[in-house]
Amino acid sequence: MNHQALSSFIWSVADLLRGDYKQSEYGKVILPFTVLRRLDCVLAATKPAVLAEFDAKTRQGLNPDPFLTRKAGQSFYNTSPLDLTTLLGDQDHIRQNLYAYIQAFSPAARDIFERFDFYTQIERLAKAGLLYLVAEKFAHIDLHPATVDNARMGLVFEELIRKFAEISNETAGEHFTPREVIRLMVNLLFIEDDDVLSPGNAVVRTLYDPTAGTGGMLSEAGEYLHKHNPQARLTLFGQELNDESYAICKADMLIKGQDVANIVAGNTLSDDGHAGRKFDYMLSNPPFGVEWKKVEQDVRKEHQEKGFDGRFGPGLPRVSDGSMLFLLHLVSKMRPAVDGGSRFGIVLNGSPLFTGGAGSGESEIRRYLLENDLVEAIIGLPTDMFYNTGIATYVWILSNKKADDRKGWVQLIDASGFWQKMRKSLGSKRKEMSDEHIATVTRLFGEFAEAELATVLDADGKEQDRLVLLSGEQAPAAPEGGKVRVAPISRVFRNEEFGYTTITVERPLRDEAGNIVLGQKGKQKGKPQPDSALRDTENVPLADDIEAYFEREVRPHAPDAWIDHDKSKIGYEIPFNRHFYVFEPPRSLHDIDEDLKAVSANIVAMLEGLAE
Repeated sequence: MNHQALSSFIWSVADLLRGDYKQSEYGKVILPFTVLRRLDCVLAATKPAVLAEFDAKTRQGLNPDPFLTRKAGQSFYNTSPLDLTTLLGDQDHIRQNLYAYIQAFSPAARDIFERFDFYTQIERLAKAGLLYLVAEKFAHIDLHPATVDNARMGLVFEELIRKFAEISNETAGEHFTPREVIRLMVNLLFIEDDDVLSPGNAVVRTLYDPTAGTGGMLSEAGEYLHKHNPQARLTLFGQELNDESYAICKADMLIKGQDVANIVAGNTLSDDGHAGRKFDYMLSNPPFGVEWKKVEQDVRKEHQEKGFDGRFGPGLPRVSDGSMLFLLHLVSKMRPAVDGGSRFGIVLNGSPLFTGGAGSGESEIRRYLLENDLVEAIIGLPTDMFYNTGIATYVWILSNKKADDRKGWVQLIDASGFWQKMRKSLGSKRKEMSDEHIATVTRLFGEFAEAELATVLDADGKEQDRLVLLSGEQAPAAPEGGKVRVAPISRVFRNEEFGYTTITVERPLRDEAGNIVLGQKGKQKGKPQPDSALRDTENVPLADDIEAYFEREVRPHAPDAWIDHDKSKIGYEIPFNRHFYVFEPPRSLHDIDEDLKAVSANIVAMLEGLAE
């Protein structure tokens, strides 16, 4: 059974709830019961051994905890002789027995059900006479890892959450990221680290996600590394604000044998659950365009009091979009380069690339990142890739351990055309990246190459073929009557090419007679006074000499102008789309005129035919 069929089967429990529960409340029952059944199946094989050990160690007066986790073969256990199947044997006492069963879980597992507020739902189901029926439904679902592996189980949870979010008009994208986007990010994260990926090399590394959701990014990264190097060990860390997502993430980590103390609940921006820690790798998909007013007081306090010793030293973005705060948070978690350094990937919308002029919080953050040579690459993704938004999104890869040939450079990759249509849309998600698309982007990044995409079109303008051309490679010949469209898809720039100086250009104030008004006292005495109505600004690229630029671009149009150097500010922006724009000349007027004549003649002929 694939994950969609399995989630549909689990979803069928909703038929029982209809009437007693609103549609938007189904998840409060189905999600915790799914987790319970999963834990139930995972512990089934070792249950007798755990019960025997619990009995023996309790009689000896010893703390049974370390012995029970060893017997269970997991980082959690349950000391009740009951399970979901045996609970069905006593229909009259199912409520009390289910309580007792959940209470018998080890503390970390018990916390999961408390986060779901599961006890409230048990009471409500019992009152409605539905508890036995729902428990019976789940008892007949086999969620053992041998039947449903961890990867598929993660997809089942995501599918269920997406459905619940859809029917309650919530944003599913806040809880998880499409798997192919995670795969791309994980590929880019590990590609340059041969020591980690080499089979047999028993390295230990840490991975952190400050917006962990249901744990999809952490899981995918762990599975990727295990596939390439089974001896490597990835210790996973995360923090999540939403209680239900946190509970699912924690359950997933429990089953995978990770230390669940590393998964923390709470708001990452106002209460850093991993303060003082540094990590080897990090991944994040923070919410797009979500204001940070709720945590504004804490964030501003840290910015003002701690400066660069805190997380938000470089600057603060506008309150309407907090995604750049997560970017700064990750930068603060980078392991120093002398200790091996860090690399991280973060998904952002277009706003952090260019929002804010010189001196603004956003520009200062970009300035800090580029002047400290932290930005390795930015990849533009196709639109309609995420469940809750169709806008353009970008993956930023940052590193403080750049290879020598990358130092001082940023690679931009336009992967917006690398997609295939999904058979069935999921919310706003209509497109997906294939394995081949992911491999192409990974190769372009790995080779740090400039490249173009050649699209071969036939005489009717239909696409025949697409070829990625690395620098120096020739485009294929055009078919008869057709053409080959060539556009850049990978470009490399020096960090300073994204910087500019905003200069203030002043023009003199004139009196009614047209004479320049001069200052009368102080430093301004005898100097022309500026006319604020004529004031203008110019952005001068950092590579240009400001005076030479002024003489070339401004003086010919305003001979009396001057620069107020005290108002000059340095800014940074990354005009991503501009660097990939290819001008296509419009058709000639003659061709358009000929087409119009042909269409007009056709219409006249049709009208004459009707008149007959």
